Amino acid sequence: MNLEGENILVTGASRGIGKSIAIHLLKANAQVGIHYNKGAAEATALKAKYPLSETFQADLSQMDQVQILFENAKDQFGSINTIVLNAGVFVPHLIEDSTGQWLDIWRQTIAINLEAAGLLTKMGIEHFKSQGGGRFIYIGSRAAFRGETEEYLAYAASKGGLTSLARTVARSFGRYNIKSFVIAPGFTRTEMAEEAIHKYGEEKILGEMALKELTTPEDIAPIAVLMSSGKMDHATGSTIDFNAGSYIR
Repeated sequence: MNLEGENILVTGASRGIGKSIAIHLLKANAQVGIHYNKGAAEATALKAKYPLSETFQADLSQMDQVQILFENAKDQFGSINTIVLNAGVFVPHLIEDSTGQWLDIWRQTIAINLEAAGLLTKMGIEHFKSQGGGRFIYIGSRAAFRGETEEYLAYAASKGGLTSLARTVARSFGRYNIKSFVIAPGFTRTEMAEEAIHKYGEEKILGEMALKELTTPEDIAPIAVLMSSGKMDHATGSTIDFNAGSYIR
């Protein structure tokens, strides 16, 4: 699939699912904005390997930096055709924690996972309307549909909000040729997941799944390329599940 001429911004692209999506897009000849916060070395290595990429640093918990990220990417590429909203945090907070500590994690999670995505959506819609269309790809979670374990209330709430946001964009802005999709992974073998694998054991995690192998970022990335190509435009508003059969709707 050839995405030559497509300009795509991927948030959280220095590792994990975002990195794999960025690489697959670059291999399809898209120009890709690689957003990172702390993964400067990884982002720089990607840029060195793929000349069609550009790196952008921003802390997505700070809304002024979110705005600067979008403007910098737009200025660098001239236009943006697709925004992949992948960046997110998965931080536990127990009900038994102090209210202040619990609330700090709640606010951080909502800011990065949902508020930043909302602001990028607002700015993206304005930009897409001015150029005759565009696409959003939201990286959600099965947690939005089946719930999450008790220590991840903020994460589940943020992904539920993200899913509703994506569906509303599809319904409300399709008349401007703006499309919106959700990719909803389950447990995926990423650096962020290694702690859980170590804590619970791979066999216990696999016990929840119909397929007896963990999903990888490389399993997920090709669908983002297809969505970016326009060949899924009439599926706008859809959610594609990638959870190895651990939750089937």
